[in-house]
Amino acid sequence: MPIVGIDYEKCNGCRLCIQECRFYLLDEARNKVLFEDVDNMCMLCGHCIAVCPQNAIIYEDFGDEAFSFEGIENLDTIVPYDNLYKFLRAHRSIRHYKKKEVPKDILKKVLDLMQYAPTGSNLRFEKYTIISDQEKLRSLSDMVIDTLLNTLGMRAQYEDGFEARKKVYKNPVFMDAPHVIIVSSQLDMPLADHNIGIIITYGS
Repeated sequence: MPIVGIDYEKCNGCRLCIQECRFYLLDEARNKVLFEDVDNMCMLCGHCIAVCPQNAIIYEDFGDEAFSFEGIENLDTIVPYDNLYKFLRAHRSIRHYKKKEVPKDILKKVLDLMQYAPTGSNLRFEKYTIISDQEKLRSLSDMVIDTLLNTLGMRAQYEDGFEARKKVYKNPVFMDAPHVIIVSSQLDMPLADHNIGIIITYGS
C-alpha cells in the first residue's frame, strides 16, 4: 500500500487531500482525516501529497523525488518559464535517429515520466512495451503497412508515402529508430485513446 497514513501532528484538517483522491480513499471522521485502502486501489498518483500544505501524507519511500525535491514550491527556479517556452516552441518531430541504442537508465527515466502524464479521471490502466530488436521492428513495420494498405483499404492515402520511405529507411514505419515504446490499453477503457496520446507526448 503506497500511502501509509496521516501525520496528525502536521495535519491541519484542510481537507484538500480528500477532495483530490479519485478513489475516495481519504475521508474525515471525528475531525480527523482518515486513509483506508482495503482493496489496494491507491496507485500513488501523488495528488494528495502534492496538495497537502503541511506535508502530512505519509507514504512509502521508493527513492523517487517526484513528490518532494528542492524547488518544488517554485518550479520556475528549476526550469524558468522562458526557457521552457523556447524549448517547447523549438521541439520538432524526430525522423532521423543515431545508429546507437539509448542507455537503459535513460529509457527507464522516459518510462517513469510517461507514467506521470495526466490522464482522464487520473485512471491508469495503460501498459508499456519497449521493442529494441530491429528484426522484430521490421516485422512489425511490415504488419502495420499491410494493415493500412490492405485490411483498412487506405492504399490511396499511404502507399506512395511508404514507397518513398522504403528508399530511405530499412524500417519505413519507425524510420530505423533504435527503440520503439508501445503504449496500449483495454479498448473498453474510457478515454483510452486520448490518454495514450497524452502519455506518448510526455515521453517524446
